[in-house]
Amino acid sequence: MNAVEPVPPYLAPGRDLRLDFFRGLALWFIYLDHVPENIVSWITVRNYGFSDATEIFVFISGYTAVIAYSRMMLKDGWLRASFRIYRRVWQLYVAHILLFVAFTAQIAYVSIARDTPQLIEEMQLMGLGQNPYRAILEAALLKFRPVNLDVLPLYIVLLAAFPFALPGLLRWPWAVLLASFGLYVASNHFDWNLPGYPDDKVWFFNPMAWQVIFYCGAVLAVVAPRLEVFDRRRWSTTAVALVYLASAAFVAMSWHYNALERLIPDWLARQIYPIDKTNLDILRLLHFFALAWLTRLVVRRDARFLSWRIFLPIRRCGEQSLQIFCVGTFLAVTAQIIVAHYEESIVSQIFVSLAGLVVMSLFAFAAHRIKHSAPTKVRA
Repeated sequence: MNAVEPVPPYLAPGRDLRLDFFRGLALWFIYLDHVPENIVSWITVRNYGFSDATEIFVFISGYTAVIAYSRMMLKDGWLRASFRIYRRVWQLYVAHILLFVAFTAQIAYVSIARDTPQLIEEMQLMGLGQNPYRAILEAALLKFRPVNLDVLPLYIVLLAAFPFALPGLLRWPWAVLLASFGLYVASNHFDWNLPGYPDDKVWFFNPMAWQVIFYCGAVLAVVAPRLEVFDRRRWSTTAVALVYLASAAFVAMSWHYNALERLIPDWLARQIYPIDKTNLDILRLLHFFALAWLTRLVVRRDARFLSWRIFLPIRRCGEQSLQIFCVGTFLAVTAQIIVAHYEESIVSQIFVSLAGLVVMSLFAFAAHRIKHSAPTKVRA
């Protein structure tokens, strides 16, 4: 009897709870990491290696993009799928502009009310005061972005280019992945990036580099059943991943403890530094791949804990990712202001961290309820 060929993820029925769980967890981590000097952020992946929650979010975004739009393209054609993609791009753009306005208004109000003009500089909003009309135009063009408002523009650019890659992803996924890595290497070698504002700035998340992790997720959604070849070398691959993660954790901890920093050989420091986030340093990329490999081994699609009620808030946040990202970004600024007011006390850090996660979760539950309580159209 012939074995049944595994169904690729983009054609598999049902919802993969892993995507909601890890995307929601990434949103929680992004919020905690955006609060400066936050003791609670020690639970995130950022402090124990080279990559952080941003890689998780972008990778899952590429994976889910294939799942969301490939079936529509196969059923209704490329044009209809492209229309849906650009409708989503427009939603992301509007969300970014609204978030920019709310973010800027919040910073301006606090700066004026508390007579703290340095807050405007800290949040990289000086361009708005120096030339407001130019700054507004550049913000509309996604070139002027304050602190913490870089992820959505990156996602907008990646998704805007996605319709042109989608047919190739389903037919020649390895060719698309090769082209993606080619662009990644070229952008790092030739220092390609998109211009920012003011004129001496570039995009903090270089789309020509970060696209590689987006398309790694997209390709995985197509070729996952073909990766069983790696399972034949599971233990050796796992050993390499564990050694790399342990080494990365040691280096990352040395950034916080001088005793460990002195143990890093000078020749090694010259080779690995700086570990560039803007251009997605290869060490960050490899660190994420090692984490993803171990996660694949430990967390299967049918893992029971994914459906536990205790993790429902995380999954709800993952389901409503756009809204929760915007809420978390806005709350992070509020949290930063509160922590600074209380002189960065540990109690204030813990309070704003827990309160922010609770607010994000409540908002996610409300959005879920509204979405699923809307009246459905009955076909004749």
